[in-house]
Amino acid sequence: MSNYNAPLRDMQFVMRELADLDAVTQLPGNEEVSADLVDAILEEADKFASGVLAPLNWTGDQEGAKWNDGVVNTAPGWKEAYKQFSESGWSAIACDPNYGGQGLPKLLSTGVMEMWKSANMAFSLCPMLTTGAIEALMLRGTDAQKDTYLPKMISGEWTGTMNLTEPQAGSDLAAVRTKAEPQGDGTYKIFGQKIFITYGEHDLTDNIIHLVLARLPDAPEGVKGISLFVVPKFLVNADGSLGARNDVHCVSIEHKLGIHASPTAVLAFGDKGGAIGTLVGEPNRGLEYMFIMMNEARFAVGMEGLALSERAYQHALQYAKDRIQGTDAGVRGGPKVNILHHADVRRLLMTMKSKTEAMRALAYVVGAAIDMAHHHGDEGVRAQNQAFVDLMIPVVKGWCTENSIEVTSDGVQVHGGMGFIEETGAAQHFRDARITTIYEGTTAIQANDLIGRKIARENGVTIAGVVRQMRAVEAELGGVEGEAFVAIRKSLGAGIAAVEEAVAYILATYSGNIKAASVGSVPFLKLLGVVAGGWQMARAALVSKRKLEAGEGEASFYQTKIVTARFYADHVLAQAPGLAYTVVNGAAGALELAEEHF
Repeated sequence: MSNYNAPLRDMQFVMRELADLDAVTQLPGNEEVSADLVDAILEEADKFASGVLAPLNWTGDQEGAKWNDGVVNTAPGWKEAYKQFSESGWSAIACDPNYGGQGLPKLLSTGVMEMWKSANMAFSLCPMLTTGAIEALMLRGTDAQKDTYLPKMISGEWTGTMNLTEPQAGSDLAAVRTKAEPQGDGTYKIFGQKIFITYGEHDLTDNIIHLVLARLPDAPEGVKGISLFVVPKFLVNADGSLGARNDVHCVSIEHKLGIHASPTAVLAFGDKGGAIGTLVGEPNRGLEYMFIMMNEARFAVGMEGLALSERAYQHALQYAKDRIQGTDAGVRGGPKVNILHHADVRRLLMTMKSKTEAMRALAYVVGAAIDMAHHHGDEGVRAQNQAFVDLMIPVVKGWCTENSIEVTSDGVQVHGGMGFIEETGAAQHFRDARITTIYEGTTAIQANDLIGRKIARENGVTIAGVVRQMRAVEAELGGVEGEAFVAIRKSLGAGIAAVEEAVAYILATYSGNIKAASVGSVPFLKLLGVVAGGWQMARAALVSKRKLEAGEGEASFYQTKIVTARFYADHVLAQAPGLAYTVVNGAAGALELAEEHF
């Protein structure tokens, strides 16, 4: 099985040089956060990820979670790892200090999150969903709900879930049927069934706090009639101790393609008289509140795409160095060489490497923008950063996860026939990646949100500002000598033009022919991801050039950055014009065929 070591040098480079760590540490509340502290936390996280979580990844996949008569047992080693995880304070890293959190920046927690997901994605899903539940309660919960649940959720003593989907209501939440009946004392009885509930039942903690979408008796139809309730597995007494078992039970867990060690539960609410819950926020605004959790979760799932790509790359690279096969091309009778000598293996590995670095750069920049949006002292700066975050979260979620399927597949390909054999471990990354484009909103849902809410609704204002930033980098490239920078500028310029062409088509088409615009929504999301990644890779190359000229740092690291950016420009960014062509011209072929002819 493969080992995992966090790419600390690249993480530090991206945080400092692209995401502007210095600006983040100067925000209100971050006064005690220094670059040295960030490095120390990253190093400790790497030790935990590589030493505790990574060794459980393969065994957890093979063992899986087990359901028996409503009880779910996690894979061997899971409970001990989770106890160590929470006792070390990792669950509290970015949470509110008023409830026991450490209050560290989102940019830092983004890097730490990447490590958990690379080391053991199935394990990381439990704290991920808890974080989303914490966010929803922080922003919309009552003081009593916050005092009751947040300290123990933030400490990791309790975990959280998010309950949206029902058997008849997948992504169409207007079809939610779960009912909430008021009891006259401020509580409600919840009746219904929820499916696909990640860590909906497990043996890691004494209590699980479910956030549940349900309808009140007088609720209007559709999504406007959904409310949000907090429903604990065990009721909580006034003194904070656990009370009676609530009427929420796990009736089964799913048998899945991947993430076997993460229990995906079917939960029944109210089979024995009604599950007791309390309303979060105002009635009939549950979907709005759930989007708080969903945005947090969508960013985190995008990080899964990045993290699985990094793990698959490390795995494939090590195999390529170890596997001796054939001679160098054009050398007859020469010595046998490892497969890293072969041109197409190098192409595959460089594709994996460059896409992974582009994803990391874009995701961390968005993470820093979240910090700016929440904490900057200037309201205008906050609003500008929030608009950028809103635009880019569907890209981080959709593009990074779609990339991960390709990157982990390339990892299998590097292994050749051995990649198809489970014992090598390469296939697990591929299997685990496949869910990431589906849960927390499919790629099409992300893409429709992108072209509809984030571009058409605001007439392209935010993306026009992003394009201006990209053009500034393109202009800066024009002042740098060297073949690599000429190539990067050429591809970036063509990519920006492709985005502009596609945005113009969306703005001209969306209101009059939404189906035609929607045919190109996923190609557009991929286009924006490819170009935004190229924008960040170009920035990385420019920084590296300046560092080399100044004689600062490791020359080999910066030289590698420039080569990798050049490869990305030639092999990935070069695809942008083709994607734009599909956005603009692809509707006719997709919509013309009558249903009976499929």
